[in-house]
Amino acid sequence: MAAGRSLERQVLDKDELDLVAKTHHPAIRELEQADLDALTRRLRERRDRAQAIAHRRRGAARRGQGPGEPENSGVRQKAGVLAEALSRVNKERTRREHEGAAEALQANARRALKLKRANAWRSARRPGAGRTARDGMTPVESGKARRIGSPMEAGRVSQFVRDAQAARDNRG
Repeated sequence: MAAGRSLERQVLDKDELDLVAKTHHPAIRELEQADLDALTRRLRERRDRAQAIAHRRRGAARRGQGPGEPENSGVRQKAGVLAEALSRVNKERTRREHEGAAEALQANARRALKLKRANAWRSARRPGAGRTARDGMTPVESGKARRIGSPMEAGRVSQFVRDAQAARDNRG
């Protein structure tokens, strides 16, 4: 479940809160690409640091070297909030990449259509073949046998033969 802004205010310090505030909806769309890259880098550093501290404290508590921390300690919550912020930034980066890809595809399609229309006159102005030496191709007779009757007649005769055979079989 996503952490609310009240949890963010509880577990983050002022600098981290400013970073995470930039990842929420209206502010994240207004960031330039360079600012988004810098924000990603800083969030990753903060998240990795919080995860490392939480991991060390858990290991120390397991070995009996320090006080045990509850499962939902502030450091782990901080790491979770920073991970969610990083996830929002990554989604925004993916959205921008897809948006850029769609724009590039449309631009390429427009360019191809423009080139096609510019070269259309070439295909329309081809000269005719002119006079040829012969009358044309000579017809070649087909090797297939010609049909004698119609398919309808063949079906009627086949049914008649079947019926006659059945009558003979029943007599005997």
